[in-house]
Amino acid sequence: MRVMQTNWKIGALFGIPLFLDPLWFIILGLSILNFGVAYQAWGVMLAWSAGIVMALLLFGSVLLHELGHSLVARSQGIRVKSITLFLFGGIAAIEEESKTPGKAFQVAIAGPAVSIALFILLKLLANILPHTSPASMMIADLARINLVLALFNLIPGLPLDGGQVLKAALWKTTGNRFQAVRLAAKAGQILGYSAIALGLAVDYLTGELVTGLWIAVLGWFGVRNATNYDRVTIVQETLLELVAANAMTRDFRVVDADQTLRSFADFYLLESATPQVYFAESDGRYRGIVDLENFRSCERSQWETQTLQSIVSPLTAIPTVAESNSLVEVINKLENEQLPRITVLSPAGSVAGVIDRGDIVKAVAQKLNLRISDGEIKRIKEEGSYPPGLQLGAIAKSTSES
Repeated sequence: MRVMQTNWKIGALFGIPLFLDPLWFIILGLSILNFGVAYQAWGVMLAWSAGIVMALLLFGSVLLHELGHSLVARSQGIRVKSITLFLFGGIAAIEEESKTPGKAFQVAIAGPAVSIALFILLKLLANILPHTSPASMMIADLARINLVLALFNLIPGLPLDGGQVLKAALWKTTGNRFQAVRLAAKAGQILGYSAIALGLAVDYLTGELVTGLWIAVLGWFGVRNATNYDRVTIVQETLLELVAANAMTRDFRVVDADQTLRSFADFYLLESATPQVYFAESDGRYRGIVDLENFRSCERSQWETQTLQSIVSPLTAIPTVAESNSLVEVINKLENEQLPRITVLSPAGSVAGVIDRGDIVKAVAQKLNLRISDGEIKRIKEEGSYPPGLQLGAIAKSTSES
């Protein structure tokens, strides 16, 4: 998940950046209110002080829960971009999927395992302290909260940890990670809609508007995120299904490698106001791509005698992909090497086409029946960036062909 610019960075833990969503302060305030009212028997000052401490300890528990996921993911060589505390708890932005169902299970179960460990430790500590002391009562409450946090997250539906565990189990059973995600997402949608219905029922039958609304909002959050999982999975499958040949274009020109630089400038560069891609050929063979930077560095006095061949970068020296390479491989190569476009080679080693980000978006949109205008495709080609709602670079990076 990409951290939005509205989030506030508050530090780092084990090298993982920590962020706060501004909406987090709403649930912080509600937590302080809840605990402060519950502890009023201790006196006003102590009750509200304890409420503040408990609210912060609650989110400390959430942070440790997400840190459990993050550290296990990092032990598998997976980069964790951030941990964010927000209205519904916390989320670890893990960059890619684990390579096997077993490793995916380890990442998924790590958070609830931390919460259960905290429950056990806090319960033991509460039993050691005098039972009537405020410290013992607060620690016992925090222990129960961690148990609830673990059990709630083990509900078997995405985006909850239980959904991730279910996904790992289905992945192991079916051998198909994408099918496993879709089934776990479907379970998450069913649970989310059930929570919405339950919330409305609580509101109607008991009049508990706040409780019913909160349950319904949690359900809506679950449905939305489970649906996002499903959509991303569909895009991932599409990127693996489509190959370079499906997206490449012939948007380039073939020029004579034996012509002079003057001839090339007069007949090609001066007639076109927009940058183009030129491949040089001679004797019926592609010699390489015309490097316009090399052209610009040549002295004009050499234009009459120097041939285009002298500034050509051979196909073996430029970034290329085969027609059969998946779009996942194409996108990752574009992003990793920060390329504006890439050359596609035929099985015979000749130039079959070129691909840029606009071509990729167009191919994916056609496959998935997405409405993306020609103007937007043109913008993507010119700016070299994917549209906000279709971050193919991040999706391709998280996609494993295994």
